Amino acid sequence: MRFPALSTLLLLLMSIASPSHAATVESMTWGKTVAGEEVKLFTLRHANGMEAKITNWGGYIVSLKVADKNGKFDDVVLGFDSLDGYLAKNPFFGCITGRYANRIGGAKFKIDGVEHKVTPNSGKNHIHGGKLGFNKKVWAAKEIADGVELSYTSPDGEEGFPGTLKCTVTYTLTKDNGLQIDYQATTDKPTVLNLTNHAYFNLAGEGSGDILSHILTIPSEQITATDDELITTGEIVSIKGTPLDFTTPHTIGERIGADFKPLIQGIGYDHNYVLSYSKGQKIAAVVKEPASGRVMTVVTTEPGVQLYTGNHLKEVNGKGGHVYKARHGFCLETQHYPDSPNKPEFPSVILRPGETFQSTTIYQFSAE
Repeated sequence: MRFPALSTLLLLLMSIASPSHAATVESMTWGKTVAGEEVKLFTLRHANGMEAKITNWGGYIVSLKVADKNGKFDDVVLGFDSLDGYLAKNPFFGCITGRYANRIGGAKFKIDGVEHKVTPNSGKNHIHGGKLGFNKKVWAAKEIADGVELSYTSPDGEEGFPGTLKCTVTYTLTKDNGLQIDYQATTDKPTVLNLTNHAYFNLAGEGSGDILSHILTIPSEQITATDDELITTGEIVSIKGTPLDFTTPHTIGERIGADFKPLIQGIGYDHNYVLSYSKGQKIAAVVKEPASGRVMTVVTTEPGVQLYTGNHLKEVNGKGGHVYKARHGFCLETQHYPDSPNKPEFPSVILRPGETFQSTTIYQFSAE
């Protein structure tokens, strides 16, 4: 698989820049939280058969059905059949991750010289929004053309983060088989923000085994270096010619077991790839599953993408009685860089009053 030519990329970006208004949206009551809050499940269905199911509990992508080269539809995201699986502790299967996705070293940072301490929930560090992050909230929800809009107001001090944050996340189906996620947020005090979705993909279909034969391309020759706790050091390092280099296509499994320190640290791939700093849309990754012919192209406005190969999945009872094990799914989490609040040399994650945070990521599907 060759990486698409520039002209092809431009056509792709133009074609998926806006929804097509061709999908139907249905909703149903899916259950209640332990606190008795009602939870909804929204089904987004495209005329061509593509289907996404989204819940307003944590904004989880519950299901995503896309066609293979023979027109057969399979669910390509890991998850659970019922709300109970998402209410229980789980590996962030397809949720909105925030206020701060990925890691904050030492669970603290400074804004304008003032130190803020956030919840440490990964040893001494903070990860994915804390103990009660955005994945454990009931979001207000409303149906819109081709999708669903989720809204949540995070109060000042929640998980230690300053400022009342008003956040909106919109899921829509595009005309060309894409799931588009738009993030928007405002604050009344200076704060830090890093939002992503933590979907685990298996393009052969969830429950079909490992993802090691998937062919991956990432147009980046750099990552943010990390220490043994996977906290960024502040260095941006070249990976050209190493087992982390996916500028030319490689299967995920080809070099995952290499005797290479970054892979040993992450027990596989768990690395932030540096993309263009430009705010426009750019290709973050292209993945192909050879047997089904499914291809997923990830487009984002974010400056980084975290490749995670499900290294820590352990006997998770998922959909249809399937048991998910290590490397049965992969994540491509579009994001600002980990620990950016403590690394002023990285692109800023500070959001101030009067500013609006905006970000878009599209998971675009085709088959060949």
